[in-house]
Parts: sequence; structure tokens; C-alpha cells
Amino acid sequence: MSNNRTAMTVHSSRRQFLVQGASVAAAIAAAPALVSAQGRPVLKAGDQKGGLLALLEAAGGLEGLGYDIQWSEFPAAAPLAEALNAAAVDSGPIGDAPLIFALAAGTRVKAIGANRSDSYGTAVLVRPDSPLKAAGDLRGKSVATNRGSIGHYVTLKAITAAGLKPEDVNIRFLAPADAKLALTQGSVDAWATWEPYTALAEVSNHARVLVSGRGLLPGLSYLAATDSAIAAKRPVLQDFLQRVVKAQLWSYRNVDAYSAALARIIGIPPEAAKLQFERRQQKWVAIDAQVISDQQGTADFYRQVGLIKQPLDVKGTFDTAFGVAG
Repeated sequence: MSNNRTAMTVHSSRRQFLVQGASVAAAIAAAPALVSAQGRPVLKAGDQKGGLLALLEAAGGLEGLGYDIQWSEFPAAAPLAEALNAAAVDSGPIGDAPLIFALAAGTRVKAIGANRSDSYGTAVLVRPDSPLKAAGDLRGKSVATNRGSIGHYVTLKAITAAGLKPEDVNIRFLAPADAKLALTQGSVDAWATWEPYTALAEVSNHARVLVSGRGLLPGLSYLAATDSAIAAKRPVLQDFLQRVVKAQLWSYRNVDAYSAALARIIGIPPEAAKLQFERRQQKWVAIDAQVISDQQGTADFYRQVGLIKQPLDVKGTFDTAFGVAG
């Protein structure tokens, strides 16, 4: 890990600030965008807890960079999408549902890489002693989640599959830390979230899974980039994507080492890191007809439940020229 830390310092690849929302994103947007003082290209990379930085750092994937990286960590995908919209970051990982919201809002962004995983950890959680047993029991109950997040998505998918309407459930929009606190203190009945929060809640016995996303969600997430970054920094983005793909392959060949490194980097128990990692079974895939069809299904579902007002054709929101060969 010491070599990785050194590389990150030399290449400006360590987290430089923790972004809490769009107000901070606006300040970041004013930072130098294209080249560093040394004349090297600069990639402004957004991230989430336990995301790409942790993966690349653990796998040694930041060594030998021909460009600098300015990292910004966001508490969830929605503020990351806001930062993309403000050009505060060039690129970042984002789920299928938040990408739909971003596109519906007119954000000039495209998915340049697609990742499929097991959706079990995108789940609606309840306290261990909760009397709730199934999604249908959420009628009249409160669920905390981030607006426009994959937690929001799994909540809506779960309740509609159970025959409920969105208005049958009181959805409270809270950031992950606040949502977790609300659940443990009993001010909400459920919390809809994602990994590593799900695994962490399970191993700490703070919550159990009421409904998982397995069978409800397509398990898609993306590396997204702004149109302006794609135009100005395509070779940098391609290299960055390939480093992420190779690091992911390394992680599944070195499960114990990666899980231990992830636990250290993001400060969670090793058993939680390993649990969320092993069951996600992530794989970077080509942006093909099936990916686009699944994404269109997500957009159509959001229109069906009234969260976006106009039909959205997702085909133009992908840049298929980026390769993901490991």
C-alpha cells in the first residue's frame, strides 16, 4: 500500500476534498480543468465511498499515470450527478437510476463504460426486531433513501411489485448517514440503500434485508463522463476506464487481499468489506443492445411512476467507442 500512496501523492490522485453537495461542486468547477502546473492533463474524477479510488489504490492501478487525477468524494450518486452537470468533475461512477434522472434534467453526460453486478445489496433494510416481513408490509410506513438513487429505485420497484403505489409509502429523502441514524433511532421504518452500507448494517446487526434488488433490478452501473470531457480528454478517459477494468479483474483474483485493503481504506470491518464485495460479482461489459434495453426499461419505469414527465430515449446517452477489454 505504501507504493500506492506514494503514487497517489505524486500524481495528485488522493482525495483532495469531500464534496457534500452542489454548493461545493460549484466551487470545484472553478478549479483548473485541462492541465496541471506541470503541463500534464488533469482528470477531475468523482467517486463514492468504497468506489473507484479504493479499487485502484488497492490494485496498484494508479501507478505510471500520464496525467493527474483530482479526486472528489460524494456521499451518493445524486450529488455526483449534480457535479457532472456543473462540470465540477469530468467523470464518475453512477447507477442506472441516477443516470436517468441526470439525463432527464438535461445533463450533458454519457455512459462510457457499463458494469453489471448482483443487485442483492441494493436493498430495503429494516431493524432486526422490525415486524415487517415483506414489501407489502411497507404500506403506510416510512422509508429513508436518497432522492434519485438506486435506493429510491429499489424502493419503488419493490412496492410496485407488491401491488402498492408510490403514494402508499412515505419516502423521506435523506443522505446515507442520516438515513442510517433515522432507522436505528426508530424515526423511519426502513432504509433503502446500497453497498457497502447494506453489508455494514448486516454485519453490525443494525439492520436486516427486507427486500433485496435481486430479481428486481438489472444490476447496471456506469462510468459516466461529461460531453466536454469526452471531447477534450478521450485518451485520458479511455486509459482511466481500462485501469478500472483491470483493477476489477485483479480484485476478484485477490479477494482476501482486496477485501482487507478496502476495509482499511474506507474504514469498515473486514467482514463487511468481503461480504459486499463477494456477493456483488461485478463485471465490466460492453455497452450492447441488452444494456441499452435494460436502461430504457429503467427510464420507462420512472415515467410510469411519474418521476420523469417526458418519455426518454436512452440510446443517445451512451458512447460505445470506449473499450472495456481487460
